[in-house]
Amino acid sequence: MGLGGISIWQLLIILAIVVMLFGTSRLKNIGSDLGSAIKGFKKSIKENDGPDDAPQERSADTDADSQK
Repeated sequence: MGLGGISIWQLLIILAIVVMLFGTSRLKNIGSDLGSAIKGFKKSIKENDGPDDAPQERSADTDADSQK
C-alpha cells in the first residue's frame, strides 16, 4: 500500500498520463513558476516580520480612557 491506498504503480501511471498531456517542457515551466512564486511569498513574509511591524501592546491607561 502506498499513500492513502494508492500503490506505486498507480502513481506511475498517473505521472505518465500527466507527462503525455502536458509535455516535459510545460511541466518544467509550471514547476519553475511555482517555485518562484513560493520564493517570493517567503521573501514577503520575512520582510513583513521585521521589528517595526510588531504589534504594540495597549497600556492599562489606554484601556481605562477608552472605557469612560
